[in-house]
Amino acid sequence: MTLSEVTERISRKLEAKGAQPDRQKIESRLRRLVEEFGVNADEAERTVTADLAREYNVTGVGSSSTELRPIHEIVPGEWVTIEGKIVALTPPVSPSIAQTGIIADSSGAMRFVTWARGNPPAMEYGHWYRLESAVVDEYKGAPNLKIHSGTTISRVEEDTPLLPSITPIAELKPGVGSVRAKFIQEWEASHDRMLQTGLLGDETGTIKFVIWKEEGAGSSGTGPAAPKETLGKDKLELDVVYNVFYATVDEYNGRLSLALNTAMYIADEGDIEVGRAETEIQGALVHVAPGSGLIKRCPVEGCNRTLSRQNYCPVHEIQPEFRYDLRLKGVLDDGVRARNVLMQREVVEALTGITLEEAVQIAETNPLGMDEIFYRIRNAVLGRYYTCGGNEFGGRLLVNSCNPIVFEPAELAGLLNRAGGEPA
Repeated sequence: MTLSEVTERISRKLEAKGAQPDRQKIESRLRRLVEEFGVNADEAERTVTADLAREYNVTGVGSSSTELRPIHEIVPGEWVTIEGKIVALTPPVSPSIAQTGIIADSSGAMRFVTWARGNPPAMEYGHWYRLESAVVDEYKGAPNLKIHSGTTISRVEEDTPLLPSITPIAELKPGVGSVRAKFIQEWEASHDRMLQTGLLGDETGTIKFVIWKEEGAGSSGTGPAAPKETLGKDKLELDVVYNVFYATVDEYNGRLSLALNTAMYIADEGDIEVGRAETEIQGALVHVAPGSGLIKRCPVEGCNRTLSRQNYCPVHEIQPEFRYDLRLKGVLDDGVRARNVLMQREVVEALTGITLEEAVQIAETNPLGMDEIFYRIRNAVLGRYYTCGGNEFGGRLLVNSCNPIVFEPAELAGLLNRAGGEPA
């Protein structure tokens, strides 16, 4: 079925109701929906028919795209009408975009983008709007609402209370989500723009989160300044439970993560027994990487980066009032796959028997300094077999527990016989 055939069918429907439609205009609208926005032909026909019926004030020629839809039912490829509250505004990434953010109703929430060329009215944070004839496409694996020149934006004066629906972490999908979770682990920021990153968990599992620095952000294109809630984000406190509303859920390499810059988060007095979906691997520690052992960290609040030997932080420069820490970066090989592992202070102390205080004392009195700690840790663990458990992110296992594997004498004798060797 060609667009010309669809144009002819729509024209005949309207002519039967006494209207005199412009066929070229009809085909132009259809082509724009199908070719520019990727809408399927059937949905494009319904949308154009409904729009023209409204323009010519006729009825009985097809379904209407003005039927109000709940956000959670919306799928890519549709033209829809919704009513929702603007719960987040974010800085546009291009001059062609007027506004971006998140719109929500009682059923769910989704990201939206408003194109500047249509000169749309600016929507304000915290207010309800009716959006008629907006198109839904897909962005990063999730439905995304596009507000274009043909979309009607009307402010809804009635401020309906909105209670976000909490989703278990194990059931999150790309898009927008709200969770009740506990901050269980903080990680060293791997990028200058990161304010904080770590691990959140609830009864169903854990998920990585990140809060990005937004210095100087405060305007959403041609719209009003973004509210305080979306600018200077506060850091989370370890071991505290939070209600996190309208976080952005992204997917990378098959793993989900939360970006909290669009979210509002409120501390909760309760507690959560976190269900840790940990990865457990066994193997030999075949490599201890440079940067292991006794290290220095930047003392500036929110930084925590590793300093150079000259006490230099890549962000805050020379830091004479540094603090010491222990860690181990290495490779664990199970004979099939080699995995990068990262162990923090508590695991390293338990594994090597060297405490942080002892390591500092040794480094300050030994001619090799901090290198002495690296050699002692390497000699204590290299080539030995361990069972390590933790969370795997970005190709690295963040180790929460690590225990030596002890071979039974009978089992060891059997392995030696198979190898044709003799015990020492």
